[in-house]
Amino acid sequence: MLEHLPHWLGKALSPFRAGADKLAIVRPELAAEGVIHLASPAFANGARLPERFTADGEGVSPPLFWTGVPEGTSRLVLIVEDADAPTPQPVVHAIIWGLPLEGDLKEGEIAPDGEGDADGEDVGRNSRFVEGWLPPDPPNGHGEHNYAFQIFALSEGEDPGENPGRGAVLREMEGRVIAAGLLIGTYSRGEEAPTGTIGAGATA
Repeated sequence: MLEHLPHWLGKALSPFRAGADKLAIVRPELAAEGVIHLASPAFANGARLPERFTADGEGVSPPLFWTGVPEGTSRLVLIVEDADAPTPQPVVHAIIWGLPLEGDLKEGEIAPDGEGDADGEDVGRNSRFVEGWLPPDPPNGHGEHNYAFQIFALSEGEDPGENPGRGAVLREMEGRVIAAGLLIGTYSRGEEAPTGTIGAGATA
């Protein structure tokens, strides 16, 4: 959708961004002492996302893997947000509630799953109010966008219901986060940008 904005308008909007201070991982009620290592074999932490994961390519979700999930974890949650979007709140690109504690996500696996599965894994709704991966689609000329892949280890508690959105997920996460991890992928349109290198990401 935003790829159709003219370059001059995207550039004019470049100062307007939701702000990194609104990402889920920096919310005080979701603070965690433990650290999970979240990475991708497709791009390094802080590197440019390959085009196939964006609205300029196939638009599939990138592969991810994680290690260091602490004992006592009941649920793993993944939230992917763009805090550089010219919107009041970060744009949600993906939510998954109940990831396997040991495992990974293959390329393209963040996809609609209806009511989820019997193990409690459920792909939630992105900012277009549909399940699955919302491919990065920054305005032309708006500058670099940082896509925050955030993983959270939760203690015991309630589930947010079927096909949860960001608000429902954040409410059920409050006071339950025991560890978290962060992986950043970048993307931009209408300006020179370095090609991302293949490698493992790092947590923050």
